Amino acid sequence: MVATERTTQTPFAIDLVDVHKTYRGRIRALRGVSLQVHAGEIFGLLGPNGAGKSTLVKIMLTVIRATRAGGTVLGRPVGDKPTLARVGYLPEHHVMPRYLTGRQVIDHFGALAGVPRSVRRQRIPGLLELVTMKDWADHRIGQYSKGMMQRIGLAQALVNDPDLVVLDEPTDGVDPVGRREIRSILLHLRERGHTVFLNSHLLSELEMVCDRVAIMVQGRMHQQGRIEDLTRDSRRYEIVIDGDPPGWLPPDIHVGASPAGEASKQTLLVRLGDEAQAIQPLIDRLRGEGRTIRSVRPVRESLEDLFMRAVENEDHPGAVRGGRRRAEGGA
Repeated sequence: MVATERTTQTPFAIDLVDVHKTYRGRIRALRGVSLQVHAGEIFGLLGPNGAGKSTLVKIMLTVIRATRAGGTVLGRPVGDKPTLARVGYLPEHHVMPRYLTGRQVIDHFGALAGVPRSVRRQRIPGLLELVTMKDWADHRIGQYSKGMMQRIGLAQALVNDPDLVVLDEPTDGVDPVGRREIRSILLHLRERGHTVFLNSHLLSELEMVCDRVAIMVQGRMHQQGRIEDLTRDSRRYEIVIDGDPPGWLPPDIHVGASPAGEASKQTLLVRLGDEAQAIQPLIDRLRGEGRTIRSVRPVRESLEDLFMRAVENEDHPGAVRGGRRRAEGGA
């Protein structure tokens, strides 16, 4: 299974600087992308189709050559093939020989990764248990569901005990129970010191596990950082009260829409910082007037909101340029 906790000599497992890729001299897939992934974290790469995410991953894994690139992967220059022995990879549309069993698939890919036979035999039972495929280990891949193939794919990505695990749509085709189990595996990997790089369209899944994220749009890095930092400006409190809003509300407190089906209630939108005590004077005054407070809850943009705003802003270049400057300054 996963081996002992590891240490690293650099704070970055991935440190890409000014990566460019132009196909056929005119199609610019990547336009100066810089990306930093801290060692030992779960990192999510987001972007619409055609944003350049797959191209960036293939450059990191030496599948294709960048037009221009600087930086390192696991402390070695981008394009260093021996580094791949320390990387585990699960592509989005992976293909496995259907005549092999799940156990044989893991063994096969472990051999391709240069893992000695004795080590493979020791690791495979633990990996099968980790991805909850022990009972199906000796059934042929042709009998597997898509979700089961994803589990075996995840196991083969871990057979070389990698420092960096790159997963492209790891929960694709997996039911809700399986997604939760895969999330647990990812958290387990982080606890053991592995770096996990995720590429997924399931934003809610990424939001639950990622320490930091990056959003790519049209070959450029739009934002990167912790979700908490990227959504800081959207944080507010929603206070639902009975009756009409008081007339003394200061300008920084806005009245939002009433809760669905409850026209007699009002929602007050309060931007008073991150600390809960900041809204206490407001609550005290509302109570002092005898008003009924139905709920008080902190809210912020979701990762999906952040993603959609980045994509929509890219359609208006002036807005994007300003947003990008702010993002890079805060990341």
